Amino acid sequence: MKAVGYRASHPIEHPEALLDLTLDKPEAAGRDLLVRVEAVSVNPVDTKMRLRSQPEAGGVKVLGWDAAGTVEAVGPDATLFKPGDKVFYAGAIGRSGTNAEYHLVDERIVGRRPASLSVAEAAALPLTAITAWEALFDRLNIRKPVAGAANALLIVGGAGGVGSIAIQLAKRLSSVTVIATASRPETQDWVRELGADHVVDHTRPLAAQVAGLGIGAPAFVFSTTQTDRHFDEIVELIAPQGRFGLIDDPAPIDVMKLKRKSVSLHWELMFTRSLFATPDMIAQHELLNEVGAMVDAGKLRTTLGEHFGRIDAANLRRAHALLESGKAKGKIVLEGF
Repeated sequence: MKAVGYRASHPIEHPEALLDLTLDKPEAAGRDLLVRVEAVSVNPVDTKMRLRSQPEAGGVKVLGWDAAGTVEAVGPDATLFKPGDKVFYAGAIGRSGTNAEYHLVDERIVGRRPASLSVAEAAALPLTAITAWEALFDRLNIRKPVAGAANALLIVGGAGGVGSIAIQLAKRLSSVTVIATASRPETQDWVRELGADHVVDHTRPLAAQVAGLGIGAPAFVFSTTQTDRHFDEIVELIAPQGRFGLIDDPAPIDVMKLKRKSVSLHWELMFTRSLFATPDMIAQHELLNEVGAMVDAGKLRTTLGEHFGRIDAANLRRAHALLESGKAKGKIVLEGF
């Protein structure tokens, strides 16, 4: 089968940073599905893993987590899907990735693909939807107000992949006022289209801008990028007893600064459930099914930002480079081999 991977970690400018490969087609066992991959999207985790994770000596590593495709075969213990089912999912960080014609994935983290979306539009959603859902509702619990705080959520990095779906989920499934950060006219327009009530510029100090909105100190802050850069501003602007969540890999931050306000800190990593096979692992199957139903009901829209063509090494190198530039809007999707 065709696949894209690497034999050694390199900067994306290196000609061997990502390579076109031919690999053996895997076979489904246990609760695995064998999925024929039709479209993938690219996430910051792809670029981080390319730089940090070396293949075994003489081996190759295939990246990619988001995928949309069709079930080709099922393992003997699988009960949720059958061959021919249309699916979308975000994979597991400890397994080979989705940048391949065929991919194995545990059925408990797979959802039914929204019927109203193209395969490319569907591929844009899983990883970011799971991340945003778990961060907002499992970690920050934004449906539970904070006494004395503005019932508001600041999303740092509102135009990125996670921010783009987090805005929509917060507006559709809670009563919070959404403040999103974006710095360019096109990204500011994008977050407003997605439902943000207010937009602030993350290239300028955040606390004064949020205070200038006149709504009070927000109960919740969800930081998706550059947390270390904005941390002092977040500490200043968040309400006492507020809840602060993050997903990126910041330089060291002084969490003692949160103590004075009794602000709680919440990490979100959507791979935790699959990495540790937690007892509630199937929650991601259920979550993706609900996201798909919301899409088909017209309550959520895809966050596809750019379509980079077919799935090959050259196009994936372009996608990695754009993500590393920090200028991507929404999700970058590739389709077909």
